[in-house]
Amino acid sequence: MSLMTPEERTDRIRGDHWIAFDRATIVLNRLTSLMEMPQQSRMPGLMVYGSSGIGKTMIAKRIASKYPTQYNAELGATKTPILLVQAPPAPDERRFYQHILATIGAPMWGRHTVSELEVRALSHLRDMDLRMLMIDEVHNLLAGSYREQRRFLNMLRFLANDLCASLVVFGVNEALEAVRGDDQLARRLDEHYLPLWEDDVEFSRLIQTLIAAMALEQRSGLTVASLRTILKVTGGVTSRVFIMIKSLAIDAIETGEERITDEAVQAWQPVWTKHAWNIPRQPAAAFG
Repeated sequence: MSLMTPEERTDRIRGDHWIAFDRATIVLNRLTSLMEMPQQSRMPGLMVYGSSGIGKTMIAKRIASKYPTQYNAELGATKTPILLVQAPPAPDERRFYQHILATIGAPMWGRHTVSELEVRALSHLRDMDLRMLMIDEVHNLLAGSYREQRRFLNMLRFLANDLCASLVVFGVNEALEAVRGDDQLARRLDEHYLPLWEDDVEFSRLIQTLIAAMALEQRSGLTVASLRTILKVTGGVTSRVFIMIKSLAIDAIETGEERITDEAVQAWQPVWTKHAWNIPRQPAAAFG
């Protein structure tokens, strides 16, 4: 029996907390290996790509939380092993440097050249002993021209080289070809594809893991038919799977059922658009 009230339990389920599952653990282990690698002039990196909502940002935030910013009182210095920033809406170097400076708490007011912003950003990042620069939503660079995309990718490569830091980028499938367009950068970034979930043992383990994390008081023994319904309703998108299981768990607590039943799965109505789960399947791809 849980010591928390039903309200406290539902609040916890609604909250943003990490739920480990195999696919995410594989990526986290790769990122941890990069963090533990001795620094060198050309650090290897990683590109994690897949459909929107597949879990890329969740993984990025998780690895960043494992290496938090620390303040050394004796040295009077703040060390930040990992910096996670979102790519600007378009491949704009000025906005990117401004975003970095704002993220680390060192904004530059007024009008400055790109070179001035670059020098300031690099100075702060060196002082922070940065080991990994992570760029989320890197597919935003597709909003620019081919020339703008190349300039932005050159900038990312320059930053990684100058800081001797690993570059890790996260984006949707379409961004892959844009990144591959820069041969030098592509050779530095291993590729890790996160496919949509399918009707297999891996998906079954995911559902079991999620339900266990809901800490319901009764066992939820879902049938294969229910698992297939969850897959159909969510389109195999990780974020939607999480939404559905959390919603079903909250309903189970509020009704006193304390388990997710096959009937509840069949009756559940998605919160997104009626036909939103009809997402075309991506072709099978091996992990890079």
